[in-house]
Amino acid sequence: MKKNKNEIIVETIINKMFEIAGHKVTFDDIKDRTDEWYQQWTMTEEQSKQWKEWGTDYLKKQKYLTKYHAGRQMTMFDFNYGLKIKL
Repeated sequence: MKKNKNEIIVETIINKMFEIAGHKVTFDDIKDRTDEWYQQWTMTEEQSKQWKEWGTDYLKKQKYLTKYHAGRQMTMFDFNYGLKIKL
């Protein structure tokens, strides 16, 4: 089954989040989980900022959004799927 563009975007953003956070986990590892998997791993504030900046640029290119709208989408994505921040 072929993935649509939005599915590919979500998969890429989640894979990048794990990569930046330094975890050897991929979208394929968590895609069928129904628990709160994003609470299992952590990232630093700096890693979170780096991921959001990368995601904003990625969404701008993939979905032809303005920086403002891409940033808002990344904020919502982080709110829903972002890893816990370790202090």
